[in-house]
Amino acid sequence: MRNVDVLLKKAENGFESLKVSQKYVDSALKWLKTWLTDDSFSDYVPQIAHLIETENWNFLLDSFYQVIPFGTGGRRGLVGVGPNRINTWTIQASAQGHSQYLIRQYGAEAQQRGVVLTFDVRKYTQKGIYDDTLANPVMDLDGLRLTKAAAEVYAANDIKIYMFENARSTPELSYAIRHLNAISGDMFSASHNLPTDNGKKVYDQFGGQLIPPEDQTLVDEVSGNINEIKMMDFDEATAKGLIEFVGQEVDNAYHSAVCPVSLSDERDIKIVYSPLHGTGLTSVYPILKMLGFDVTLDPETSNLSGAFENVTFNIPNPEVIESFAGSLPFAEKIDADILISSDPDADRIGLMLKHNDSWQFLTGNEIGIILTNYAISKYASLGRLNRNSTIIKTDVTTSLMQKIAEGKGVHTIGDLLVGFKYIADVMNRIEKDGKIDDFIFGAEESHGYLTGNYARDKDAACAAIWLSEHAAELKKQRKTLLDDLNDIYASYGYCHNYLTEIRLLGAKGMEQIAHIMDHLRDTQMESLDKFVVKEKLDRLQGEPQPHLSKTDTSARNMLIYNLGNTRDTTGIKVTVRPSGTEPKIKMYFEVFGKPCDRKSLEDEKQKIIAIRHNLEKAFMQYCYRLLDVDFPDRGFLLFWQLPLVDKLKYFDIEDDIVNLKSISDAGDRQAELDNLLKFLGANPIQKVDKAFSEKFDRGILEYLDLN
Repeated sequence: MRNVDVLLKKAENGFESLKVSQKYVDSALKWLKTWLTDDSFSDYVPQIAHLIETENWNFLLDSFYQVIPFGTGGRRGLVGVGPNRINTWTIQASAQGHSQYLIRQYGAEAQQRGVVLTFDVRKYTQKGIYDDTLANPVMDLDGLRLTKAAAEVYAANDIKIYMFENARSTPELSYAIRHLNAISGDMFSASHNLPTDNGKKVYDQFGGQLIPPEDQTLVDEVSGNINEIKMMDFDEATAKGLIEFVGQEVDNAYHSAVCPVSLSDERDIKIVYSPLHGTGLTSVYPILKMLGFDVTLDPETSNLSGAFENVTFNIPNPEVIESFAGSLPFAEKIDADILISSDPDADRIGLMLKHNDSWQFLTGNEIGIILTNYAISKYASLGRLNRNSTIIKTDVTTSLMQKIAEGKGVHTIGDLLVGFKYIADVMNRIEKDGKIDDFIFGAEESHGYLTGNYARDKDAACAAIWLSEHAAELKKQRKTLLDDLNDIYASYGYCHNYLTEIRLLGAKGMEQIAHIMDHLRDTQMESLDKFVVKEKLDRLQGEPQPHLSKTDTSARNMLIYNLGNTRDTTGIKVTVRPSGTEPKIKMYFEVFGKPCDRKSLEDEKQKIIAIRHNLEKAFMQYCYRLLDVDFPDRGFLLFWQLPLVDKLKYFDIEDDIVNLKSISDAGDRQAELDNLLKFLGANPIQKVDKAFSEKFDRGILEYLDLN
């Protein structure tokens, strides 16, 4: 038996070497002591001791300095050992707090109506973090195990559970809550995050996520009112009828609810679909097949797998163009017209299309523009438009959607805070007023869309229907979706939207993010390089005042800079906000051009993109200076989702990469290169090669004669 005091003292001494606030050290030591001494955590002790004995201080501190926050949508983050990780304890604590919240709010009705539990494909298999020779309670932890762990808690609180036995999508969960008249639901997923992550999203009785101030009530319950985690054995709960398995009947009902959103009978389009190893196999694919589309599964990415092994960087995110690399060869091989993908829980959609014999990627904003124009035009031709017809979008979603709607007499609710739950809330209010048929379409820039009245979260399936049938209509005219988009740009002006981020990890990262936001909020900037700041809007100062809750304040932590126009623009805007789900600060750039002749559109695009590029560098470099970071211009060529610490480390080791040329044996050269870049994770060369090439005129492999 290891001496707990010795382990704690060693950890305390190790933490002293870190440049973090003492409050984080004290909190980490408190939680370490609990996990080392409380019998309920005994299975974790060998791995905790391993982390201490191997002096992995940064990782250990980050694992223990806090209980992983239960945010406005639930908990999401790295799977692992400790209170600041996703494991059965943090999930069961969430379920206990959620149970208490439901019973306090709804009493016996909550217990009778019950909760729906769904999970996606995630499974934790990461090696090299913990001691692989010791028992590890988090190894192979998957969504099913987390779901069962939560079910044991809900059952112990006498709450009915409807549970899928296999992976399903988030939008089907949203539908199932409404279909089964449940009081709530959980999705065990980390959406589009890396394979190392998992989590739990909480849904209300309408099938959407809670908004302020209701989400604060739940957060307070989970964070401050759990005295005991009640548990009932899973098999016992099943035998007592507290757990009811659902599946095919709900699948069929969900599919039947989505199909009617179709607005066209055109089906002559060849589609390759990639679920990116996720649950779109149960939603997007069967729905497209039911509607008669010629859709073929990509063989490389159509197995259910939480490793996302055939996705570049192992990041199953349709927002990232590299996520298409594994499926694009097959789409080319069978001469497909469009390639559709969805993330692991199938609420986000991605799209590439064949245009002039070249594959083109569309951003989330571009997809939103196309779908807005398509839907409004179809509604008009079908006689379904009226003075109350409405589209809904978040504040950071492209302004061109609103411009299109205004031009066609459609109302836009376009200033919502970030998060699809705010779109869902507006839908609820429209439905309550008996006007849900006036709702046309909801969109957010992060590839999330919804139409119809069957769900209250974004759904890749409904967007896939519209994109596919619209592409089929355009094909009859010998045009593509990109032709359609360019026609829109020529009519309204090229609206260039661009998202980037600074990813800052751990306790130190939280402080850095707060420092950037505080500085920007408190500083009155007259200009950003050559860009004049006309107006700064602080969403913390907007209505309502006072804020509804702490969660409301957090959601409003957003600054918007409206900048002076150049001769080529009609609007320039920068929005900055911390992410609500990941350790990063996000920057959204929008540069809106002027209507132009279709023939001059490409030249206009290049002007607008150049303006955005200069603005991005000016704003980002300003933020880097706030962190005392001298960030090289070549850093903007690194993979944008890399943590800042990894970007800087790359430049630290770049000379070491160059020096590998002196190693005569190619095998040894490759082995040393692999070791140098190991910290970058999957597909490391692709993440840094553009920056290397900028300086050395060749990629790393060519430079080192390793092609």
